Amino acid sequence: MTSDHTAPAEATAEYAPEHAPRLRWADHAPEVYKAMVRLDAAARRGLDPKLLELVKVRASQLNRCAMCLDMHSKDALAAGESVERIVQLSAWEESAHFYTEKELAALALTEAVTVLTDGFVPDEVYASAAAHFEEPELAQLIAAITVINAWNRFGVTCRMTPGHYSPGRH
Repeated sequence: MTSDHTAPAEATAEYAPEHAPRLRWADHAPEVYKAMVRLDAAARRGLDPKLLELVKVRASQLNRCAMCLDMHSKDALAAGESVERIVQLSAWEESAHFYTEKELAALALTEAVTVLTDGFVPDEVYASAAAHFEEPELAQLIAAITVINAWNRFGVTCRMTPGHYSPGRH
């Protein structure tokens, strides 16, 4: 038995062209890049990997760093984070039930440190974080938030290209 019907050719999506980075800054400032990698490694010590990646994704969302969003979403998944919690990060205050109180305090602190619109971190945000983190861990968290903000500034300024990162490669 033959069919007169032939399946239509499968449509291929046309994506926008990928842009090249403005500047491959690490190639031109290798000592700064190496120092950033060391700083990043030092800042992550003692922090829960999933919490760390949530913080990095949220700061990267706020700073609109596509390269860091790509990297840290993939790293979060590799650390065992759920797609649902990553997707909800952009609306974490409305999706608070997806996160622990400790994670919520870390996300609030991340936003306050990242968006210094008023020029300071509000006392209530700091107090909430201090209530959920021992001082050494809080110091590490503040360092990690500061470091991802620095990475974001390199990524956004140089228009680093997302989409080519594989977890485990830093």
